[in-house]
Amino acid sequence: MPSAYRAQLDALDSEIKALRPRERTEHFAADPVAFAKLVGLELDEWQHRVVAGKQPRTILLTSRQAGKSTTAALIALHEALFSPGSLTLLVSPSLRQSSELFRKVSELRQAVPWRVPLTEDNRLSMAVRGGGRVVSLPSSESTVRGYSGVTLLVEDEAARVDDALHLAVLPMLAVRRGRLILMSSAWARRGHFFETWENGANWHREKVTVYDVPRISPEWIEEQKATMPRSWFDSEYACVFVEPEDSVFAPADVYGALDESIQPLFGGSH
Repeated sequence: MPSAYRAQLDALDSEIKALRPRERTEHFAADPVAFAKLVGLELDEWQHRVVAGKQPRTILLTSRQAGKSTTAALIALHEALFSPGSLTLLVSPSLRQSSELFRKVSELRQAVPWRVPLTEDNRLSMAVRGGGRVVSLPSSESTVRGYSGVTLLVEDEAARVDDALHLAVLPMLAVRRGRLILMSSAWARRGHFFETWENGANWHREKVTVYDVPRISPEWIEEQKATMPRSWFDSEYACVFVEPEDSVFAPADVYGALDESIQPLFGGSH
């Protein structure tokens, strides 16, 4: 971390300690970017837009190692600390991935320069006294039902989350009109993440390729391009959706062959 930025954090820390608890809560509740600085994060421009914007529907298409999990963990922690009665759910293709995202939330919580009082604290969830709760969920559609009043839903590696799981958690946002964040590297040209990126209306979009990540050197990028198949590099690092490997026909060709003017031979619908 640059020394100038470290000095800025130290000055901010002194300022925070001088505030009374109520003033401190109000200050950072209103300014999540200042809260990011407080816990030692220097946000990239796209992260700043997502954290500051508080958009109700956000979709992040990013390279690996772009910082999307850190961004989501920061937003989840801010929600838990400063939104009494809030409920944040973390969903991923596997429980291991969800718990890894939750671990980032916990690490950022430990960077807060005051004691965070907890009423629940374990490997998969936490609850802040006077604040909210954060829960990482298993990846099975049949086991995630039962939550309601969700204020923030984060779907990590959403391109690989089963559509049935995605559809099962969406109703949990209905009562409190919760915020939804879908984030992923690119994958196949199918599924809810691809469809939302291509066709979803009223979504805040951020596309971050590996070339947009200042922490990754050009030399490393060239090394990766030389050592992996081009389609794999494009998917993992260049935000390019690829054709499913198990498809006989490309989806674009199938959709192009459809003709709504042709009537079924034996009645019914297409």
